[in-house]
This record gives sequence, structure tokens and C-alpha cells, in this order.
Amino acid sequence: MQDIVLGVLAAITSAVSWGAAAILIKVGMRNKNPVTVNIFRLYVVSIIFAAIFLINGTFSIITSLPAKLLLVAFVSAQFGFVIGDYFYFHALNLLGVSRTVPITSTYPLWAILWAFLFQIVIGAFLVVAAIIIVRRAEEEEHADPKGFLFALLAPISWSLAILTMDWLTGSIDVLPLAGLRMMLAALGVSVFLPRYGTELRSITLREAAVLTGAAVLGLLIGQYSFVYSVNLVGSEIAAPVSSINPIVASALAIVLLGEPPNRRILEGLILAVLGVVLISTA
Repeated sequence: MQDIVLGVLAAITSAVSWGAAAILIKVGMRNKNPVTVNIFRLYVVSIIFAAIFLINGTFSIITSLPAKLLLVAFVSAQFGFVIGDYFYFHALNLLGVSRTVPITSTYPLWAILWAFLFQIVIGAFLVVAAIIIVRRAEEEEHADPKGFLFALLAPISWSLAILTMDWLTGSIDVLPLAGLRMMLAALGVSVFLPRYGTELRSITLREAAVLTGAAVLGLLIGQYSFVYSVNLVGSEIAAPVSSINPIVASALAIVLLGEPPNRRILEGLILAVLGVVLISTA
């Protein structure tokens, strides 16, 4: 029982951290390409994790891992923080926080569908209905259709990362796994350095501070809490609970960023959360 309570609390912590990080990312991308922002964010959090590992001696654990685990961790990191976040950042840039996050919050559906092969029809229907409603709201506001596509592709990629991470938690402790995935993601995203290196060097101190905050909230606190939750209760509980992050992100976007509220967005948000809850409790 204690593990369940701790696991749920950790998932809620990750949701709040991700919601707040989405606001900082949106602010940090005002004058920068989403890829540049992701490179900076991943490098910052990798340096932080490296410092932690040097202090507590965790590097010895990582270097002793079998090649198979390292390969799976690499794949998980690319789906989660390079491919998935590529689509997510572009969607944030095109649609805004309050319209992107309700769609990307459907990643638990995709994770469960991959794991259990398309079951729990009612929950899936509600989540799909949520996506349709949000899409109609975007059409009414003449939002860029590419943003909707990117927002839909992001949770599919994240769900693959969650499945591989769920398997990895059986072999790697929480802290080494969280840090290892960040470092491998930073390694993977480095392929973009030749193209975005100049813009990366032009990041101002203010932008660096904002994006460092996003990295700490989203990738350090948020991801560690999520991995910890998965380790305690499994992704089938951790993912649905953490999917409340669109409520946090949308509320903050309306209050702090001045994104206009929309009835259809609210309806989609409610349906998405209800759909995920139904799926996870079936």
C-alpha cells in the first residue's frame, strides 16, 4: 500500500513539474528554434546528472551495465527526448501550450495500447473524441495543421519510450536510469549540432536561465519522479496519473502566457483525462 501511495505521489509530482516546464519551454522558444532549445536543455540536465553521479559514485554502476541494457536505454532516450520532444516542441511553437498539451497527454493511451493490443474501447473512444474536439477548436482559430500532427506524433513516440523504460526499471535503479537516459538523449540530439550550433551559441543569459529552469523541472525533477513512480507501481498506473499535467499546463498558459481560454479545449481536456482514467482502471 505504501508503494502505491508513494508511486502516485511521484507521478503527480512529475505531472506538475512537466506542466510548469511546458510554460518555460514556450517562453524560451520565442526567439529560438525548438531543436536548439532541446539541445540546450538536454546538455544542461546531462551536466547536472553527471555532477550528481560523480558525487555519489553512480558512474561505476552505469559502466558495468550490459550492452543490451545500454542499447535499450539509448532507444528509450531517443524516443522520449529526441524524437518525441522534437514533435512536442514544434507543436508548442505552432499551437501554444493550452492546445498542445491536451493532445500530447494521450501518451498513456498509446503506452497501454502497445502493451495490451487495443483494448478498453470506451476509454480509447473518449481520448479520440478529446483529440477531435481540440482539433475542431484549432480549425476555428485557424491554427497551423502541422501543429496538430506534431502534437499527435509526440505521445506515440513517448509511449514507446515508456514501454522500454518500464522494462529497464527491472534491471537498473531509478537514479542511474533517469540520468543515463538523459545523457544518451544528449548524445543522440548532438547530431543536430552542425546545423544549430551557431544559434545555440547565441542564447542569451535570460534564455539560458529560463531553459535551465525548464530542464530542471521537466527532465530532472519530472523525469526522476516519473521513473521512480514506474519503478514502484508500473507504467500502467504512473502514466495515467501523470497525464493530469495538461490541467496544470493549460491553467498556467492561460494565467501566465495569456493564451485565450476555449470551451472546446476545456471539453477536450476533460474527455482526455476521463478516457485515460477509464483505460487505467479497467
